[in-house]
Amino acid sequence: MLISLGTWFGATQNMWPATRDLRHLVSALIALPAIAYAGRPFFRSAFAVVRHGRTNMDVPISIGVILVASMSLWQTLQGGRQIYFDSAVTLLLFLLIGRVLDHRARASARATAEQLLLLRAADVAVLGADGSVRRVAQEHVAPGDLILVGMGERVGVDGVIAQGAALMDASLVTGESLPETVTVGGRVFAGTLNMGEAVTVRATATGSATLLAECVRLIEAAEQARGRFVILADRVARRYAPAVHLCAATTFLVWWVVLHRPVSVSLLTAASVLIVTCPCALALAVPAVQVIATGRLFRAGILLKSPTALERLASADTIVFDKTGTLTDPTLGIAADCDPGALRIAASLACCSRHPLCRALVRAAGGAAPAPGVAEHPGRGLLLAAPGGAIRLGSRAFCGLAPAESVGGPELCLTRPGLPAAIFRFREQLRVDAGETIARLRGLGLAVEIASGDHEDAVLKVASELGVETVWAQLSPVAKVRQVEALRARGRQVLMVGDGLNDGPCLAAADVSASPATAADVSQTVADVVFQGAGLAPVATMIEVARRARQVMRQNLALALGYNVLMVPLAVCGYVTPWLAAAAMSTSSLLVMANSFRLRGARA
Repeated sequence: MLISLGTWFGATQNMWPATRDLRHLVSALIALPAIAYAGRPFFRSAFAVVRHGRTNMDVPISIGVILVASMSLWQTLQGGRQIYFDSAVTLLLFLLIGRVLDHRARASARATAEQLLLLRAADVAVLGADGSVRRVAQEHVAPGDLILVGMGERVGVDGVIAQGAALMDASLVTGESLPETVTVGGRVFAGTLNMGEAVTVRATATGSATLLAECVRLIEAAEQARGRFVILADRVARRYAPAVHLCAATTFLVWWVVLHRPVSVSLLTAASVLIVTCPCALALAVPAVQVIATGRLFRAGILLKSPTALERLASADTIVFDKTGTLTDPTLGIAADCDPGALRIAASLACCSRHPLCRALVRAAGGAAPAPGVAEHPGRGLLLAAPGGAIRLGSRAFCGLAPAESVGGPELCLTRPGLPAAIFRFREQLRVDAGETIARLRGLGLAVEIASGDHEDAVLKVASELGVETVWAQLSPVAKVRQVEALRARGRQVLMVGDGLNDGPCLAAADVSASPATAADVSQTVADVVFQGAGLAPVATMIEVARRARQVMRQNLALALGYNVLMVPLAVCGYVTPWLAAAAMSTSSLLVMANSFRLRGARA
């Protein structure tokens, strides 16, 4: 560019032709390698689509750059004046800026299936007819085989309990909010965590027939369907690129055939049309908004993982919430009327267990030092042998108490020698701003529904507190997907918000999805958006910012297309040289960027 500026000013000061030609030759030596290297992404893309009989935005870019560089090289070798190497390099500079912004807006490729398969990657213990145990890969287990599942081990197959009873945490698979004791004849699924004593499971489904494998297939199928979504600028480009080619070709033919101008002049005029109509501003229109909106959301604790998430969020008209861990706080609450002294003692025992209720008890006590000598009886409770007698924390049966006539939720009992028993009752609690967020979403015109794998009573209780009328309970992962697909079949644009492994398939099946940062790794991987914090306010914020971003995107596209409506007639008539075309193109790009930056300070 500096050499070109010197050449332009020298032309007004009677520069010697030999000096001008030398400057042109130096420009060619600098520009041609830069064009060949920097233009590779566009040239490769253009060649690939043309080879298959299609076109995209990179085709007119490649033709314009190659044509301007070739004509400039020819003029340099002939000692001509019409040299525009700087225009081609400047054009690639702005286009690469747009490409960089686009790549920054994209997240790393999803590895959903791989993360799910990790849950069933370990081998399992198969019991032989003679009572021997052998470890084999899960795919080698046959239906009917007996599987030994130890404490702290995940079940590797779908099956039923054949011997024993244990506390099973199926929250990631089924959405049940609390672990449940499963006895002989009870069903278990691959991925369920055994938190109690060792049990024997008779396999009913293995390998690709398990519920976990079905989740993998559902997610992969939904991801492929979502991959057909096309970003706004690309939809515009499908019609824009052919029109650009036709306009440039017509300009060349008119100047050469009708006006009888030299081929070199006709080609330069056509190149000016290509450069003026270069979709640089169009290429920046969406990525620039994406990067600014992504940064704004990131500062609010919201991470966008998909380049099309903003557009899909802006189109959402129905939001479906999972209950457990999404509308409710991931941690359990404890009744406020418990004895503080008993709570401290119970917490000192609870420190020695990984049971969810014990962890909730420790949190409620504000932390505690573990008591020495605590023995855990899996699935029953904790026992501490004290000088005055045994201290027990666990179920009513373990503590020697009579069964309760009605229990409103999970509980732990504490018995101490010579003191009355203490009962700690637990309850799910809504996220701090769940009600306010639901009202805010309704104010944005979204229909709100709840879909959960938990018991109907628990789901209806939460729905009643939040004023949500449409509720689905006790849904399997497959049933959740069917409900989401039914909404989409009725023309609804569904935003799914969930946190469990069982939510993975419907997160992928929805038009757009979000998960809290406390969600299972698989759900966070599948989701388009991950949000942080103890509240649900980010869900409403992402909708508001996405709708504002869509508005700015449309304004940018209007600016980019309006610029072409103004400049193309001038270029066709020969009033715009390639350097002026590059300057005008750059100006339109700057206007688009300036309009995009308005999103940073505007209210959602």
